[in-house]
Amino acid sequence: MRSPFLGEFVGTMVMILLGDGVVAGVLLKRSKAENAGWLAITTAWAFAVLCGVFTANLFGSPDAHLNPAITLAFALKTGNFHNIAPFVTAQVAGAFCGAALVWLHYLPHWKVTEDPALKLGVFCTAPAIRHLAVNFFCEVLGTTTLIVVIGAITSKLVLSTGPAAGVTPYLVSCVVWGIGLSLGGTTGYAINPARDFGPRLAHAVLPIAGKGSSDWGYAGIPILGPAVGGIIAGLILRAIGA
Repeated sequence: MRSPFLGEFVGTMVMILLGDGVVAGVLLKRSKAENAGWLAITTAWAFAVLCGVFTANLFGSPDAHLNPAITLAFALKTGNFHNIAPFVTAQVAGAFCGAALVWLHYLPHWKVTEDPALKLGVFCTAPAIRHLAVNFFCEVLGTTTLIVVIGAITSKLVLSTGPAAGVTPYLVSCVVWGIGLSLGGTTGYAINPARDFGPRLAHAVLPIAGKGSSDWGYAGIPILGPAVGGIIAGLILRAIGA
């Protein structure tokens, strides 16, 4: 039953459950975590990635990408593209299901939260200041940074025998935490097309009490920006032989 497809699906689902879950806890009314702030969100998202990676490993994906941009980058790095379609499908589906679980978990809180923008913010990203060109650049830069540093963590050029078994997920979660704290304040650091698209789609189709628009006019930025960042990072890693 274990397979790379299942691992990517379940790992991404767990990542979104915990990642969007903390955003719901901070934003939705009458949550015990209401107004806990950006540090709580970025920290829990780092833990969400850590839990997602280990879960993906358990269910059969040793790569545990959980992110189409990472899948694309490492396909470009290695020249092997056969994982792109199944991994991306699993990641988007897992992200959708994880977001649906968040909706169910916080079910009574949607009705008492009046602001539709807060409800949308649980599911997907939005810019602090809407400037599409700059927002796009921020997503490209954040994603490129994420993947190049992951490439460094996993490269024998950095550690002569590679990272110690089991340490890589912890280091990757630290990278996600650092990007969130340092670069995330502009766009909410999607840095992952599936992380934004799957939950945004869930917001669009689920019967969320009092929801507003799913803001599809912005949706291309957290999809295309990370994809471009993945291409840039993959080409960099390939060029230096990481």
